[in-house]
This record gives sequence, C-alpha cells and structure tokens, in this order.
Amino acid sequence: MIELVVVSLLWAFSFGLIKGVLVGVDPMWVAFGRLAVAALVFAPLARWRGLGRRGVAELLAIGGLQFGVMYAAYTAAFQHLKAFEVALLTIFTPLFVVAFDAVRERRLRWIFMGAALLATLGTGLALRESWTQARPVVTGIVLVQLSNLCFALGQLWYRRALLRQPGLRDHQAMGLLYLGATLVSGLLVLVVGDFKQLALTGRQLGVLLYLGAIASGLGFFLFNRGARRVDVGTLAVFNDLKIPLATLVSLVVFGEQANVRDLLLGGGLVVLAVLALKKLQHAQPPGRPAPPVLPSRRGANGRCP
Repeated sequence: MIELVVVSLLWAFSFGLIKGVLVGVDPMWVAFGRLAVAALVFAPLARWRGLGRRGVAELLAIGGLQFGVMYAAYTAAFQHLKAFEVALLTIFTPLFVVAFDAVRERRLRWIFMGAALLATLGTGLALRESWTQARPVVTGIVLVQLSNLCFALGQLWYRRALLRQPGLRDHQAMGLLYLGATLVSGLLVLVVGDFKQLALTGRQLGVLLYLGAIASGLGFFLFNRGARRVDVGTLAVFNDLKIPLATLVSLVVFGEQANVRDLLLGGGLVVLAVLALKKLQHAQPPGRPAPPVLPSRRGANGRCP
C-alpha cells in the first residue's frame, strides 16, 4: 500500500503543472513527450525473453490503453476545462474500477463498492465549492471519462496479466507498457497532432521531463506495482486520494484558494474508506473468506513489508 500513498503525493503536483505550464502546448505532443521519456527510462529494463509473442503483445496493448489513450484524452481535456474541473471529473474512477472488476468476476463485492462510494463522496466534498463553478463542457467531460475508463481497465488488466507471468517483475513489465504507450501516443500525434504548437520554452521542457521521468515513469511503475498488492476495493479508493492532495498542493504550493474545512473533511472520508475496508475484511466470519488479494513476491500476505 505504501507505493499507492507515495504515488498519490507525487501526482498531487501534476494538475497545477499541466494547466499552469503546458496548457499552450498541443496535448498530443505532451502525452507523447512524457511517455517517450518514461519509455527511455524503463525500456532498458524491459524483459522480452520467455513471454512469447502473445505475452509481449498483451503488455504493449495494456500500455497503449492505460497510458497512451488515457493520457491523450486526459491532456486534451485541459484544453476545454479548468484544472479543478478536470480533477473534479476524475473522482468517478473508483466506481469504474469496482464495476469492471464486478463484470469480470461476475459478482459485485459490496464492501468494495461501499469503499469506492465513500471515497467518491469524500472527494466530492473536498471539491464541494468547485461543483458550483464547473461548466457543462461536453467535450471535456467526455475526454475525462474516456481517460478514467482507460486507466481503470488498464489497472485490472495489468493485475491479471502478471498473474499469468509469475516470473515477470514489475520493472521488466513496465518497460513494455511504456513502449506500447509511446507507440499509441506517437500514432495519435501523426493523426491529430498540431505541429505548429511544438515549440517549447526551457521551463516547459523541464516540466515535461519531470512529468515523463517522475510523475509518469516512476509514478505509474509504483502505482501498478502497488495495484497488484492490494484488493480491488483499496485500489479503487487510492484512485481518488490524489485529488484532495492535489487541492492541498494547489493551496499550499501554488497559492490557489480552497475551502480548508471541506478539504479536511473530504480527505478524511477517503482515508476512512481505506480503514473501514480493512476493518470489515478482517471482521468477516471464519466461514466466509475475505475477497482474495493478489500475492506479492515479497510476502504471502499480499502486502509489502
């Protein structure tokens, strides 16, 4: 779980950086640039042997969906929405995670859905004042929800793909995911990219390198690794933790205005969702086993020590 906490803190800075520094750059180029940087960092660690063509193709496809299509839609949304509106619309990702898992498993785990709903409620409360400012911009809303769908599906697909490759380590798999994402985002640049918006200032280049190597490269590596070590309910909740944290960063670091009371209450509900989920799972009667957690290579209990 510690990986998901670290990544949530790391991603809290991304909303302000994208909107404040990179909004004038073509979104397809931003997505391609940060994913290409991430691929350069992790490609040397990629493992090809022993996976077979199907295994390699599956990891490339996961990266293309979870990062390539997701980032293209996410970054494009900033052209139509304000930063807080983009953050606001990402709060539904936990519900997508639980819903897709329910379809795959053919049963809905109400504990997980309850945790996802509590996290969504908490995040909505943290951004309560933003609801009154949000504009009904259809294109931006559709782009953010497409981004949410791709990210949710990618997380669950990655968990299952690595179960089928027990000898594959996360850093070896991520190299292939980033290559697939770079290929997809590169194709999108060729099809719909604006080459006139390619020029970057020194500050924009620095932010793009940071987003590629740290926020994307290291961030998604830690997130996907953490996603395999927790249950679906906890994973769903952590999809929203970054939003109250991003609001807090905007308040403290970027000097924006926010309702501190709502932020604390909403963020507290997100944390409560994690704690309640763990307590409910441990409190289940002996004859009714808890929902399974994917095993970690570091321990049989499914969590890193």
